[in-house]
Amino acid sequence: MTTTAVRRVMLGVSACLALSACVSNTTFTSTWKSPDAQPINPEGRRVAAVFMSTDETSRRVAEDTLVRKLNEHGAQGVTTYDLIPSDELQDKDRAKQRLVRVGVAGVVAMRVIDEKERPRTTLTYDRYYYGSFSGYWGYGWGIPYAPADVTIDTVLRVETLVYSLDRDKLLWSGTSRSVNRTEVSKLVDEVADAAAKQMTREGLLPAMHQASAAH
Repeated sequence: MTTTAVRRVMLGVSACLALSACVSNTTFTSTWKSPDAQPINPEGRRVAAVFMSTDETSRRVAEDTLVRKLNEHGAQGVTTYDLIPSDELQDKDRAKQRLVRVGVAGVVAMRVIDEKERPRTTLTYDRYYYGSFSGYWGYGWGIPYAPADVTIDTVLRVETLVYSLDRDKLLWSGTSRSVNRTEVSKLVDEVADAAAKQMTREGLLPAMHQASAAH
């Protein structure tokens, strides 16, 4: 293989690795389910979507996204920004009264609890060519030292809580880890799907619903 061909292969491999590493993903690092929680059927139940953020624009986008996910799977999702004025958000009694007044039976709340930046280095060497002097000499000079590509990943931790408002009780909670999901709508969309799958695995949601909802 010529030096030029080697270079092309290595650049291609590096690009593929970089692209695959950049794909955002969400996984739950911890979950909890109430010992007496019964399987949830969200069909036709009014469920409030809450995204706790001081950024009003982000809050609205996130709650709209979460409502869409709830509706996709049978619940009647409602945004809390439509129900609770911003100056009443920290008054738990008034907030609950407003939710109860419109028939909300459950609440799904999300909150970003941590954000970190993590460097990732893309390597561009292949150990195959290290076995012999002649193999390495041609390879080494074909791709001499250059500063490695360093990419900064953004890692977000999000907590998702599912409450029964009827019983004023936490049914399920989970902490997830998302990489490079800085756009709030995509973050909420991905976390909601991951939460639904996790709750289904834990027997809290029937497989047919695949959604984060409460009764």
